[in-house]
Amino acid sequence: MFSQRIKEIRKLRGMTQSALASSLGVTQQAVGKWEKGASAPDPQTVAALSEKLGVSADYLLGCDEAPKAAINRQTAFHVPQEHMIPVIGTVRAGYGALAFTEDYGYEPANVKDPDSYFYLIVKGDSMEPRISDGDYALVHRQPTLENGDLGVVVFGEGEGTLKKYVERGNSVVLQPFNAAYKQQIIAGEDLQNLYIAGKVVETKAKW
Repeated sequence: MFSQRIKEIRKLRGMTQSALASSLGVTQQAVGKWEKGASAPDPQTVAALSEKLGVSADYLLGCDEAPKAAINRQTAFHVPQEHMIPVIGTVRAGYGALAFTEDYGYEPANVKDPDSYFYLIVKGDSMEPRISDGDYALVHRQPTLENGDLGVVVFGEGEGTLKKYVERGNSVVLQPFNAAYKQQIIAGEDLQNLYIAGKVVETKAKW
């Protein structure tokens, strides 16, 4: 009962497992186990869950069939629906525009504007331990990033890379998470060869 209700309400709220996990300070894997019935959160986390999802703890636990502050399905039209988003393998810059190549099919995502998103298959281990080789990154297409955003950027004629975007004075730093890799600093005229493909809004492992 608990596993079914948390999954149902999460989806009606338009929240991904990753977003819910982040708001609770737990891992996406933990939320996934709750929804599969493989494990259950402690009482404090149940209380936090009820607050985040907007229903009573009794409803989540199956003690109440009429949830307080429950979502009205008839008025949930504003909730993002699940759409199939294209999966690509490479982003490159050329002829004044970005080119998205290597079609790997589609993956689902709960987004409002599906044409503004794509999945990119992560290559390499420069973003370990948080993001691994082969993971799928959900990217919102946009030409700019805020300081500290995780984005997909292309520098020069190379392939797009997933890095933390840091503005430092008049330069941009592309910061890996893996300490074994050096950060890349781009400044001066080289900034003209920096292309932003979009902002990473979610990553997930593909088993």
